[in-house]
Amino acid sequence: GGWRNFPLVDRVRALVGDVPVTLGVDGHCFALGEFWAGAGREVDTLLGIVVSTGVGGGLVVDGKPLIGQSGNAAHIGHVVVDLDGEACECGSFGCVEAYASGPRMVARAKRRGWRADEDVDAAALAADAAAGDELALATFDDGAQALAAGIVATAVTVDLTTVVIGGGVSKAGPILFDPVQAWVKRLAQLPF
Repeated sequence: GGWRNFPLVDRVRALVGDVPVTLGVDGHCFALGEFWAGAGREVDTLLGIVVSTGVGGGLVVDGKPLIGQSGNAAHIGHVVVDLDGEACECGSFGCVEAYASGPRMVARAKRRGWRADEDVDAAALAADAAAGDELALATFDDGAQALAAGIVATAVTVDLTTVVIGGGVSKAGPILFDPVQAWVKRLAQLPF
């Protein structure tokens, strides 16, 4: 409704013609894209997670996107996974995003002494982890544990079959995915 007159909608229509245009949250769009044409095209239920400067998410349940009344369903970055955890930008504490977003992982690693005086990003943290730096590896493990806890919480809520992770931090590859898989196996103890 309120997006009809949004300038970006007009710019998109100028590019693609007079077709329906809907703006969406990146996590929702990522999940739908993976469901339609990516890793989730053969499943009915999918959680898509975008790990970047924040942690967003989107759900497809029984073949339909779950957007929610406010448009913020599946915002996995703000699932609380540590009741005594770090403060989050949202005002809460212990959120997945407080541990797994690129900037928050870099800040945590710097507080532990990793490249404390350098201007570095999550790509540098991932490169150092791949080279065996123990602080970088431990920081990725913390982020992976938070992601896994959010994934498991979502799985027991909606009975997931598939999870797809994308976003800039996912470029770390096995440095992120291996510990996420290990933590999911550790935390997901119910048979479904």
